[in-house]
Amino acid sequence: MAVHLLLAVILALAASHTTATDPTQLQDFCVADNTSNIFINGVVCKNPQVVTENDFFFPGLNVPRSTVNQMGSTVTPVNVMNLPGLNTLGISLARIDFAPNGGLNPPHTHPRGTEFLVVLEGTLAVGFVTSNNNNKLFAKILYPGDVFVFPQGLIHFQINIGHQSAAALAGLSSQNPGVITIAKAIFGSKPPISDEVLAKAFQLDKIFVNGVVCKNPQVVTENDFFFPGLNVPRSTVNQQGSTVTAVNVMNLPGLNTLGISLARIDFAPNGGLNPPHTHPRGTEFLVVLEGTLAVGFVTSNNDNKLFAKILYPGDVFVFPQGLIHFQINIGHQSAAALAGLSSQNPGVITIAKAIFGAKPPISDQVLAKAFQLDKSIVDQLQAKFWMNSN
Repeated sequence: MAVHLLLAVILALAASHTTATDPTQLQDFCVADNTSNIFINGVVCKNPQVVTENDFFFPGLNVPRSTVNQMGSTVTPVNVMNLPGLNTLGISLARIDFAPNGGLNPPHTHPRGTEFLVVLEGTLAVGFVTSNNNNKLFAKILYPGDVFVFPQGLIHFQINIGHQSAAALAGLSSQNPGVITIAKAIFGSKPPISDEVLAKAFQLDKIFVNGVVCKNPQVVTENDFFFPGLNVPRSTVNQQGSTVTAVNVMNLPGLNTLGISLARIDFAPNGGLNPPHTHPRGTEFLVVLEGTLAVGFVTSNNDNKLFAKILYPGDVFVFPQGLIHFQINIGHQSAAALAGLSSQNPGVITIAKAIFGAKPPISDQVLAKAFQLDKSIVDQLQAKFWMNSN
């Protein structure tokens, strides 16, 4: 009974923090329609008229699972895929069974959820490792009724150090927290990661992180959060008649891990162009400071619909992440805009330059067929963009 009460508390606590990972529901429930072919961030709702009690029910989690496998453990997840009533509620559950004498739930992460673990039976050694640069291990021996928390995204593990079978329940702060088993992802990816990459990485030649390594906080100053002079117009004397002044983690290091960046865009009169491009890692807000801009973005295949608008000072327009978009000055005076982006380093791919100026060049046969052009025209374009980018 004590364990059941403890589990109820765990699930309630996890549910109270769901806004950190999953969207909050806007109605009593949104039971997942796992047969739908519509793709959204989550799962499409069933018609409430056909929802039944069984959509909120999963039987048999008290039954031990077989642990006859290489790791000596079995995870039985209860998430939105097999308990559709969890959809939008921001929580899920798993039972973990461990074989005696070393049954292991190997080092892994949950990219979208924090985990509470409560031991039902047996003795588990558990731990998690903090992120770079410290990589500190927090480890503990757990007995029945003990609870341990594994923060979202951090590498963690559990191993049975007892001579009897062990079992635990895990509550997670997402309806679909995901799991990345480190060894399997690194050494079993499809297609494989280059053995040269892995050999060098695991010899600790150099630390690479998804982002930028943090400075020692003791040497951080106000200047790490400061970039001057974005009010100053930039020269637009170039082929496109525009200049983008980016303010991102590369020149404003305080942005690291904060998930945002900025740019000023200056346009020459009568056609200054920020040519069609994408930001692979960020959505863009554009606010016009001065001048008149025609802007637009194109949706993805198969529709490829153009959404276009004329903007005046004070107007705001949004370009969704990854979609091709552009801005052009249709006025007779200079124009300027500020762009806010939802990544510290959103990246930019200028379409014409990437396609016709790639290094080494993309085969003219590929481009001629893709763009339905004569090869001679492709060769001319490649010569122009190759020269301009070298």
